[in-house]
Amino acid sequence: MLNARWLIAATAMAVCNGGAVLAQSGAGQTPPDYATLLEQIETERQSIAAQQQALENQRVRLDELEGRLAATLGEDSAAPPAPQVAQRDASAADDGQQPAVQVGAPPTEEVEPANVAVLGDQGGIISRAGRVLIEPTLEYGRTDRNRFVFRGIEVPQSVLVGVFDINESRQDILTASLVGRFGVTSRLELSGRLPWVYRSDTAVLVPLVQNPPQSGAGTVNTSANGSGIGDVEFQARYQLADAKNGWPYLIGGVQVIAPTGSSPFELDRDPLGNATESATGSGFWAVSPSITALFPSDPATLFAVLGYTYNLPGKVDFRSGDVQIDRVAPGGAPNATFGLGIALNERTSASFGYAHTWQFGTESTVRPISVNNGIETVGDPVDLKARDLQIGRLLFGISHRLTEKTTIDLLTEIGATGDAADVRTTLRIPFAIK
Repeated sequence: MLNARWLIAATAMAVCNGGAVLAQSGAGQTPPDYATLLEQIETERQSIAAQQQALENQRVRLDELEGRLAATLGEDSAAPPAPQVAQRDASAADDGQQPAVQVGAPPTEEVEPANVAVLGDQGGIISRAGRVLIEPTLEYGRTDRNRFVFRGIEVPQSVLVGVFDINESRQDILTASLVGRFGVTSRLELSGRLPWVYRSDTAVLVPLVQNPPQSGAGTVNTSANGSGIGDVEFQARYQLADAKNGWPYLIGGVQVIAPTGSSPFELDRDPLGNATESATGSGFWAVSPSITALFPSDPATLFAVLGYTYNLPGKVDFRSGDVQIDRVAPGGAPNATFGLGIALNERTSASFGYAHTWQFGTESTVRPISVNNGIETVGDPVDLKARDLQIGRLLFGISHRLTEKTTIDLLTEIGATGDAADVRTTLRIPFAIK
């Protein structure tokens, strides 16, 4: 470039000198050096144009390679733009000014949130279009309850006539499930879950005080086990908003639970009404809409989930002891989850949260059965309602990316209220196959 500028200056001087010579000689002939200088200037211009075209071709090739690399690695988002090559402004070159140079690329408004392990059930960010995820899951839950129960009549001034009992119950549930997710578009995802459940229930009823002593109640031990397919789940999720202009990621979803597991109203029972095996399902259809908000703020991600589970009522035609149950309507369950996910490094993240479910009481229509002289008599229907349940859980999760296509998530839930399970641990290993 300096050589070109020198040639331009020399050409200008030559033109001036040539004009003077022509004026003096009057012959109108062109000096021999003028044509040579013009040819050299044209050659330099062509060389500069060729170099600029070569740089442009290299930039296009680099963008193409980065796009192919992103597709190979299966990234959810597009590859970041390549650093722009410094370009010379034509007017600046003509004015002899230093060309402007852009280093790197400006930051984008959209930030990818950290992986939040505690949102495995609801799901995190939507999978990219055409992506297929398989998610093997192993879950263990334990519930252990001790209750002091009084069955009898309370007379004013604390005079009790009846039986005092200690009721101990334990429940262990082991669930192995397979989850599949498919990104239909960049905003729509479909998923399904097929669980296999092993469940063990034990209970002990111990009479602590008998008043009067001849009440004759004795210790009762019950135990039941059951295994098989659980309730199958289907879910659709749609991304409503991106994390731009101060908005979080907003993802709306709806989940449908089908009663494919064994129903508690279909189990064999002993004469006292105790089940001889454990149910692997709820026995009712359920629909659960929800909305999830993810607000990335590098290196943290704030999250919140609001949802509601509606259980469809149904006729059961079930007899337990001296009671005929005609209809059962499980209560609805509003629920909320909120917390924080932190990216510890480019592969590992930790998440903390709290989840609470308000389970409304179940309504039942029952008819008492009485036996007189060997003849059973069914009474009039009576509507009963169980108490509401408050289920609170503390959440802790770790997520680690093993490869570009495989992640391992570990979630632990600790019961924070008396109605919640004592502990639940979940291991998930989602991996992409496409």
